[in-house]
Amino acid sequence: MTVLVFACVALLSLATWLFLLLAHGRYWLADQYLPAEPDAVQAGDRDWPDVAAVVPARDEADMLPLTLPTLLAQDYPGRFSVVLVDDASSDGTAEVAEKIAAAHSGHTLRIVRSEGPPPGWAGKVAAMRRGFEASGIAESNPPEYVLFTDADIAHPVDSVRRLVAFGETRELDLVSLMARLRTDTAAERAIVPAFVYSFAQLYPFPRVNRPRSRTAAAAGGCMLVRCSALIEAGGLEQIAGARIDDVALGTLLKRRAGRGRTWLGLTTDVRSVRPYPRFSDLWDMIARSAYTQLRYSPYLLAGTLLGLLIMYAVPPIVGLVFLGIAVAGGSTLAAVTAGAALAAWGLLSLSYLPTLRLYRLRSWRAPLLPAVMMLYGAMTFDSARRHHRGNGGNWKGRVEES
Repeated sequence: MTVLVFACVALLSLATWLFLLLAHGRYWLADQYLPAEPDAVQAGDRDWPDVAAVVPARDEADMLPLTLPTLLAQDYPGRFSVVLVDDASSDGTAEVAEKIAAAHSGHTLRIVRSEGPPPGWAGKVAAMRRGFEASGIAESNPPEYVLFTDADIAHPVDSVRRLVAFGETRELDLVSLMARLRTDTAAERAIVPAFVYSFAQLYPFPRVNRPRSRTAAAAGGCMLVRCSALIEAGGLEQIAGARIDDVALGTLLKRRAGRGRTWLGLTTDVRSVRPYPRFSDLWDMIARSAYTQLRYSPYLLAGTLLGLLIMYAVPPIVGLVFLGIAVAGGSTLAAVTAGAALAAWGLLSLSYLPTLRLYRLRSWRAPLLPAVMMLYGAMTFDSARRHHRGNGGNWKGRVEES
């Protein structure tokens, strides 16, 4: 009877992975990238729309020297400006930004100071709204696009031009890129690719990019938004309290009157420079929002942890244990159990390879994905624990929980 139970669980795990690889939006292929610029949108062939970049910044004095110059130096043929929102910083963020702007002769920088979010608003969304208002949206000649980008994101010189070109060609309301996160330390190399893989599994990029699909998401580090679409959707007020602001904004714009068009892709050029040198730094980064993703539901938490066990723990553990039993002369059912579990392990490892290639990491890491995902389960549980202790969502001294 015990062997039969393990056989059923192993077969369930294998069936889950077959479904994910064959029928879950090709999430694992990691093949959604901005194409090369179409000839029709070269600088000399059209009038380029006005764009304003909005950078929410809370205690980012260390990051700005690495990122703000990349925005001020953008090779964009149209009118482009940068609005930095100093979100109640205590480290001289605004002063650092002023010095950077004074040393660069590129695009203009406007610094807006905020005293923090009003009641009912998440801190980042409130800063985004403050920057959106300061971008000139209420003036007689407002920008057509706003680029929401984080203070730790460095852009290649043609970033805005390529984003706008793609958005104009496809007539999109939102073009978003998941910035390439750092993988300089051993902890980052172990955890970061699995984070990107899991995000794509939750929100398969090809489905996000399909207008008729209900799957919606965005990546908060780089979001080019058509201003008229955001205003028509009700503005950032509609997601005022969202702690996972990028997914909320992507959902808002895609479901705008049932006709929103959004696109989410990968990139190796737009990069996050924020370091996570220690394992504890990465743990805090994930635990800060994991329970929020589950809508603070203990039932979703329990279901998630059970799902992680079936998908990631069962394949290697059950596979190796029952392989040993089968080799030692166990029953045919033991061999079937081992075969199903090991096949699931092989499929999940195969699905992880494109993400590892994206981060230029060796393929030997693929079979270790179950161990990393068990750590993610522990981080998710810790996120719930922090929430119930009143310390969830802690970011730079500001606790944001619902």
